[in-house]
Amino acid sequence: MPLPPSGNTPWPPPQLAIPHADMDMWRAWYSGNTDHLAAVYGGPANYRNNQVARAFFEVDQRRAGSGELRTFWGAEATPGQQSAKLHVPIGADIAELSADLLWADVPTVTVDADSTDAATAKSTTAQIGRYLDDRGHARMREAAELTAGLSNVYLRVVWDTTLRPRPWTDVIQPEAVVPTWRWGELAEAIVWRELAPLGDGSKVWRLLEHHTVGAIEYGLYEGGVGTLGMRADSLGAHPDTEYLVARTDSQGRQATGIDRLLITHMPNVLPNRVWDGIAGTAPLGRSDLAGVEPLMDALDETWSSWMRDLRLGKARLLIPQTMLDSDGPGTGGLFNLEQEVRVALSGLLGGETMKDSISEIQFKIRVEEHEQTAKALRLQIMSSAGYSAQHFGEAGTVAATATEVAARKEESLTTRGTKLLYQRPALLDHLTVMMMVDVRHCGAKGVDPGAELTASWPQAVQPDQEATARTLSLLDAAGAISTFMKVRWRSPELDDTEVAAEVARIRADKESGAPAPAGDPFNTGGRPGSPGDEAEDDVEAGADEGLDDEEDDGDGTGLRAA
Repeated sequence: MPLPPSGNTPWPPPQLAIPHADMDMWRAWYSGNTDHLAAVYGGPANYRNNQVARAFFEVDQRRAGSGELRTFWGAEATPGQQSAKLHVPIGADIAELSADLLWADVPTVTVDADSTDAATAKSTTAQIGRYLDDRGHARMREAAELTAGLSNVYLRVVWDTTLRPRPWTDVIQPEAVVPTWRWGELAEAIVWRELAPLGDGSKVWRLLEHHTVGAIEYGLYEGGVGTLGMRADSLGAHPDTEYLVARTDSQGRQATGIDRLLITHMPNVLPNRVWDGIAGTAPLGRSDLAGVEPLMDALDETWSSWMRDLRLGKARLLIPQTMLDSDGPGTGGLFNLEQEVRVALSGLLGGETMKDSISEIQFKIRVEEHEQTAKALRLQIMSSAGYSAQHFGEAGTVAATATEVAARKEESLTTRGTKLLYQRPALLDHLTVMMMVDVRHCGAKGVDPGAELTASWPQAVQPDQEATARTLSLLDAAGAISTFMKVRWRSPELDDTEVAAEVARIRADKESGAPAPAGDPFNTGGRPGSPGDEAEDDVEAGADEGLDDEEDDGDGTGLRAA
């Protein structure tokens, strides 16, 4: 879609009301902001006040008698009583775990050897490594965490040689993009943001960027809440956009010189089960928190109830008013709990003693019931989100082998593999665009943007080195593995050239008089012709059995004539 015309255009577009309402709900769980949670489920900003979203969400949902879905965070606070609702940030924990599984280490990105020459492939790979330095790595991890929580994000390539010599990654949150899809792929995108208010702040200023292949069109709008308003004649009408005047033509357009979009869409996982049937939402991802919101709400209610038991379980004493020490006429009385000796007030208590007249109140703290309920809810939330309990410390910290760890974390590792199916193509597309921008606008040399890229992620669970050594030793003893494969098994991160170089070094060490291997008492190093060799080269073992020490008579029978 092109930039909207001036006028009372609703903004954001109404067709995105339902996805944005869901993203706002997931953002509340992801951020852990209790005010946001209360607003989403009970405040004026909750989705039930949006007529389009209300009609969608009320279909086939069981409703309470009051006409609203019952939620812990949607319940109003008791008048005159302080709010005591607690939040367990399990939504943030899940999003953080997802990012750590995917981006704890930098993936290895290489250039396919048959897509360019060897020298260019080497220099291109080196430049890609610079894109994924600590800052680039951190940005991709940030994108992965937001993707897990909000269902999807967008990666934008930006450059400014006065700030940094190379282009870098800008992560755009999903509510700030109005996408246009073609065959399930991002064809165009409008990126927008609100600017700082001017004057009395009654007007809302927005900057819209319409990204197409090869160009960006900027539009500055002055409107109100929910409406786009009038488009300004010049980008210099607002201080935050004055820098764009020198970059654009009279129509607010900037040529990128790149035959690709500068924006790449990165979904979490697909398909999206929530927005089925809503136009333009199929390519958007599915949040890890989708479907577990009621369970997270129940977990917060359980935790709050547990803390309520602790508050009510505090020991309290009820004493008669006659036991209070007077503080003077009209000033009430007090009771000193630290006073060790008191005189019994006989006659004032009737037949009761002081001990009998003091009542103790202490309610039971249901620790076990609350703990079991909270644990069951946590396990169900993690399982529904696709993660193993081991990652959250539910299975203890007893030392285990790599195989045992992988078995315990199988569900999380499966989810990781599924997410890589979506993050790998997005990463490679983003890096390809970054190389194009680097060559076109930053003067990069020896970089081939047309080269085909491959990305491989490190293993999530590193193999046990001792177990690997035992396996290689057994295979070597059985004669079932070559030195090349032994090195590859030991160091899977090496490419074929590096493995071959390591094999050559191993052979050179053996030939240079390295210590004799076990089972080689004559120090032959496994080389024929050395002391202790009983068989000659190319002679099959046992071929001379039964022969005399004297020479053969030459008739081929192996016997000498008498």
